[in-house]
Amino acid sequence: MQSIKIVWIAIGVTVAAAVVAGAEFVSLRNGLARQREAINGQWADVETVLQRRADLIPNLVETAKGFAKHETEVFKDIADARAALISGRTPQEKIQANDQLSGALARLLVVSENYPQLRSNENFLQLQDEIAGTENRIAVERRKYNEALQNYNAAIEVFPGNVVASISGFARNDAYFKTEPGARTAPKVQF
Repeated sequence: MQSIKIVWIAIGVTVAAAVVAGAEFVSLRNGLARQREAINGQWADVETVLQRRADLIPNLVETAKGFAKHETEVFKDIADARAALISGRTPQEKIQANDQLSGALARLLVVSENYPQLRSNENFLQLQDEIAGTENRIAVERRKYNEALQNYNAAIEVFPGNVVASISGFARNDAYFKTEPGARTAPKVQF
């Protein structure tokens, strides 16, 4: 009789441990799923500000063309980079296109120095201010996106999250929004 009681206690303890472990597994898995969705949400915010800047660029270019018609190479580089940004499918493609666009816009700034009438044009100045504000928004959203990625990647690397991630198919995401060395200064440049 005593041995039957011990068996039932052992079974009860085992079942209770399994329930607690299962609940912890589900909780960790749900947390990883929420973090993955947070990354997607943050990327959507990044895309929104990238699109805002892309939408401002045609007006800026048209204004600049009015004063600097023969700077076709700069205008072509801007148009190509903008098209690559708009057509980019993955974060990495959009990040690369953004770097190209930032570099092309920086070259436009250099070109505009040669045209005093352009630099004093009210429309050009207003568009520069709008783009500069958008560049600041891009920097903020880029930081938030990278933080969400960092939190997710850390969660799937530490125990017991790494076990849950492995079993549940959660993989590391290294699509950090880094800028190329030449593009890092472009957003800080004021037109």
